[in-house]
Amino acid sequence: MAWTNKVLRVNLTEGTLRYEPLNQEWVKDYLGQRGLGTRYLVDEVDPEVDALSPENKMIFATGPLTGTAASTSARYSVITKSPLTGAIACSNSGGFFGPELKFAGLDMVIFEGKSPTPVYLYIENDEAKLLPADDIWGKSVWEADEILHKAHHDPQLRVAAVGRAAESGCLYAAIVNDLHRAAGRSGVGTVMASKNLKAIAVRGTKGISNIKDPKRFMASTAQEKEVLAENAVTGTGLPALGTQVLMNVINEIGAMPTRNMQDVQFEGASKISGEAMLEPRESDGKPNLTTNAGCFGCTIACGRISTVDTSHFSVKDKPQYHHNSGGLEYEAAWALGSDTCVDDLDAATYVNFLCNEDGMDPITLGSTIAAAMELFEKGAITTEHTGGVELEFGSPQSLVWCAEQVVAATEFGKDLGLGSKRLCEKYGMPDLSMTVKGQEFPAYDPRGIQGMGLAYATSNRGACHLRGYTVASEVLGIPEKTDPLVSEGKAGLVIAFQDATAAVDSAGLCLFTTFAWGMDNIAPQIDSACEGDWSVERLLEVGERIWNMERDFNLKAGLTGADDNLPKRLLKDVAKTGPAKGRVSELDVMLPEYYELRGWDSTGVPTDDTRQRLSLA
Repeated sequence: MAWTNKVLRVNLTEGTLRYEPLNQEWVKDYLGQRGLGTRYLVDEVDPEVDALSPENKMIFATGPLTGTAASTSARYSVITKSPLTGAIACSNSGGFFGPELKFAGLDMVIFEGKSPTPVYLYIENDEAKLLPADDIWGKSVWEADEILHKAHHDPQLRVAAVGRAAESGCLYAAIVNDLHRAAGRSGVGTVMASKNLKAIAVRGTKGISNIKDPKRFMASTAQEKEVLAENAVTGTGLPALGTQVLMNVINEIGAMPTRNMQDVQFEGASKISGEAMLEPRESDGKPNLTTNAGCFGCTIACGRISTVDTSHFSVKDKPQYHHNSGGLEYEAAWALGSDTCVDDLDAATYVNFLCNEDGMDPITLGSTIAAAMELFEKGAITTEHTGGVELEFGSPQSLVWCAEQVVAATEFGKDLGLGSKRLCEKYGMPDLSMTVKGQEFPAYDPRGIQGMGLAYATSNRGACHLRGYTVASEVLGIPEKTDPLVSEGKAGLVIAFQDATAAVDSAGLCLFTTFAWGMDNIAPQIDSACEGDWSVERLLEVGERIWNMERDFNLKAGLTGADDNLPKRLLKDVAKTGPAKGRVSELDVMLPEYYELRGWDSTGVPTDDTRQRLSLA
């Protein structure tokens, strides 16, 4: 089997660590990572618990293919209850940290309770211990990473840490590993900091030697790597331009959320696009993009490494912030760019660096800043709140200043750290928050891509593109082209993407492989690596079971069908330009069919027949 069959349970309150076997009965129904980690969480955590209380647990989970020869086998997930949404949180990250956990012999680490003082967890193969973190508490992720590497005299050490944003209570703080890869959404870093846990440092040298059928597995992975290489998206587009390949495409079809989603096209999109990242700067003749980069085992290498020149806008304490770190990806470029109407590539990249350095979700940060700009425009926020600073759409200075306030945890920075839902409620205009279940939208306007509106509304972790990426079909024609402006048939499309995504997330693979792979490409790799018979049909059933389990947790946490909704702006205010001009999201048409096809009642609750069919307690 590809699992190590070993779980490390860390009780932070008592300072104790113990190993236990992985629950192999649950493996049969939930596979690993997202599914299996969530199964542990729902068994051990009261859904009504305060997300920032010691009673909430946090689970780092790998998949059976994490760390193997399969392409993109770098993934791990952090599962907990979200402080941002009150719903289930499962945040996925790449890099090298997840495989290192597997190489140390672990499928999963479960954190319980709260340490009385700051600590970090150090793992070296079969040895694990909690160590004092007083010297890294209050430090940025990058500073903590450097200190831990020096302390343990090991350049191969892999570190996942939280920054100052998490420590100060920012509700969308991330857990950053390998300096610029992140379990980024839903505030998983905030939960980690609430437990006085600063970092996990791991070194594993065991490798993975328990593949079920090594010969068949190696043949299968080699064949599927060729499929990725020959595909236009995974073999050419993503390596050359990263996810930023989408910037001009989405803008052209009129689905680029702009000016806090008041508009659907951004006139400055080309200036912050993947193509623009390749162009030499006027100031120093160097491009924004230094190189592309790949996570462990990745044959796509969509990651960006960038440098910036900050000489044309002021930054706090860093007059020339040249740094080779994670460059803009599409979601960050949209949130920090078009949503705030900032077309300054270096300014957006600098703020993205801040998100990596201090552990913040750039989607929620950018969307919250955009909401603050609209609140300022409407007079709800004034210079009295900002200490004389004007928050203006299109201003790089406003964008940079806001981000730095969150890191510094100033009075207004703490307001921004609440996320847009709480920010807009505090300043008396809740309808200006572009969220579902309290989580901010990603970079696709539901008026221009109808399926994404339904995917956002029904996502178990709040608005999210990585829970049902119908853009693949509606825009890119993968696996088949559907009309983005048509709502008919989208309920079935969304469900298919949601279930397949849950299975891919649980395997330990990157979702970007699915631009080229279908489940018939993935199933043979899992089947040859893992004990049992893993067919396409079984994997899709696993995905459906995971989706319903997450739904059940949310219902018990107090969410209802009323939370499967979109902001009034997207349901009432028509798109002003582009192919979707005159349209709104047709969620009211799609949602009843979605519930019916899911086997839920009219209020969005899974029926007894559905529960019985999926063996859900």
